[in-house]
Amino acid sequence: MALREIVFDTETTGLDPFTGDRVVEIGCVELINHLPTENNFHVYINPERDMPEEAFKIHGLSEEFLSDKPKFAEIAQAFHDFIKDTVIIAHNARFDVKFLNWELEKAGFPTIQDDMVLDTLVIARQRFPAGPNSLDALCSRFSIDNTKRTLHGALLDSEILADVYLELIGGRQTSLLLSGEEQDLNSSGEGEGGARRRQAAKQRPSPLKPRLSSEEIERHMTFLEEVKGDKLWAQFLPQSEAEDQPQS
Repeated sequence: MALREIVFDTETTGLDPFTGDRVVEIGCVELINHLPTENNFHVYINPERDMPEEAFKIHGLSEEFLSDKPKFAEIAQAFHDFIKDTVIIAHNARFDVKFLNWELEKAGFPTIQDDMVLDTLVIARQRFPAGPNSLDALCSRFSIDNTKRTLHGALLDSEILADVYLELIGGRQTSLLLSGEEQDLNSSGEGEGGARRRQAAKQRPSPLKPRLSSEEIERHMTFLEEVKGDKLWAQFLPQSEAEDQPQS
């Protein structure tokens, strides 16, 4: 069965929905078996209030720009359907979930439960206790390009976070379930009736050029000829090289 996850981010008018702040943007990136599908959810939202200057400096979304966008109640059903029964992933998830739950409850929809939320900030702090563990810092640590992130944006940040998340859980080289490879694994110990997930290996169209020059290879062979003592390793050399080794 395919694993579906949603990486998401929000932009808001401030820090606390209980004092009048609202969600103004939601961006979601769908992952299937840890791979982006391009089935994303992205919407700007009319907060029905003014935009504080401090928030505008962060995300650049003005009151005028948002004035003709749908209100949260108008997109609540589509958002709920997109994330329903799916693990959602965010960086400092408590902040985003607090806002979304306030908006969902206000619109009459079920709220997001804690057991359906995965916080990449928590994972990062476990892996790198000394920090820093901001999204930008993790991009730098994992060599992820975030040069387009001049302002915060929910969809762009979600796309970047998806890359960060995959690095945090073990790297972007993801195992794939290849068609026709589902089989009974009784003899392999991987689980009865389970499915083997194999790394999708890509063959190079042509071999890489040797990193060693012919001169370096010759010096190495000369060194081998000068080595004395038992040479158990000689049996692992290519035949042509093994024949050149002096016998003890």
